[in-house]
Amino acid sequence: MAIARAPHAAGEAPRDAAPAAGLNSVHLTLEALEKRYGNLPPSVSALSLQLRQGELLGLLGPSGCGKTTTLRMISGLVPVTAGRILVAGRDVTALPPYRRDMGVVFQAYALFPHMTVAENVAFGLEMRKVSRTEAKERVMRALGMVRLEALADRKPRELSGGQQQRVALARALVIEPSILLLDEPLSNLDAKLRDEMRNEIRDIQQRLGITAVFVTHDQVEAMAICDRIGVMRAGRLEQIATPLEMYERPTTPFVADFVGRMNHLRGTRLEGGGVRVGEAVLATAGTSPAGEALLLMVRPHRIQMTPAATAQPEAAGRNVQPGTVRRVTFVGDALHYEVAMGAETMLVESSTVSGPQSFAVGDAVFLAWSPDDTLTFPAGTEA
Repeated sequence: MAIARAPHAAGEAPRDAAPAAGLNSVHLTLEALEKRYGNLPPSVSALSLQLRQGELLGLLGPSGCGKTTTLRMISGLVPVTAGRILVAGRDVTALPPYRRDMGVVFQAYALFPHMTVAENVAFGLEMRKVSRTEAKERVMRALGMVRLEALADRKPRELSGGQQQRVALARALVIEPSILLLDEPLSNLDAKLRDEMRNEIRDIQQRLGITAVFVTHDQVEAMAICDRIGVMRAGRLEQIATPLEMYERPTTPFVADFVGRMNHLRGTRLEGGGVRVGEAVLATAGTSPAGEALLLMVRPHRIQMTPAATAQPEAAGRNVQPGTVRRVTFVGDALHYEVAMGAETMLVESSTVSGPQSFAVGDAVFLAWSPDDTLTFPAGTEA
């Protein structure tokens, strides 16, 4: 359901007319966006993407990759060096933040300590000269969205971190924006509260049908709630895809490594199609010229481990290699094994849910995995 918008109050600055964005129509467009500071390399370079109405996009990447700079350019808080920002087909690149119809939730809650919860939420409406009667209705509606109506008269110091984050979210929603921008809003919360709040944000975003951009460096967070993820690296968009596509079919080693854990093997393509890695010959799903140096990547949970004391697993259609357990780490719902496989060290992840076969340091084992689970890239492309 789209946000219900009240008519403009007397004195409220009217928003520029824009074509209505229907469901699944393109709502936000970034065209070759670039940001430079002086003569330094660009913080963001040639970034282009489109978001549909009601879509939640996660911008993911390491610190300094340009994701927050991109968000601040979208909001108008940072001027654009080159490129365009379109909202429902309307060019907003040169507009000030207050005319872009966007709500922003920052990493720091930035609540006014001397104001109550209701007063903090109402602040943006006061700046827009909304009448007191309408402002009160909209404030309580926004607090209702985040389940904080009962705390409207409290001061920020009387709230928990999660409650303060909800106030910041309500303050962004109360202006009834067409686009919601979230800049690492959960990074100051503990792990359990972070999980609860990300689900809260997702529920509200879907219920309102609002287009949103969510900046984070946490790949689990992005995959849990986003419709699509854009992975950034050194100011450029490395790949944009659904969480499943990103995880199963990464287009670069950087994306494969950043989104989930990976084992790395280096080898050379043989005439017969296999890849020599040390003394082993491994099968892969990809093809490449004989003699090409390759980087192979395998996710730890796709590797099956069995005791060497039993019969060797059936090798038909799978890679099977002997190894020795070097380290065992218990991480709650999984066991992580570091296994020496020749000169290589492989990480194997095994779930504890169904009571799997347990192994100890020094155990001889066999590792087995499918060629389809082996991602293959030209060596050097991970640099």
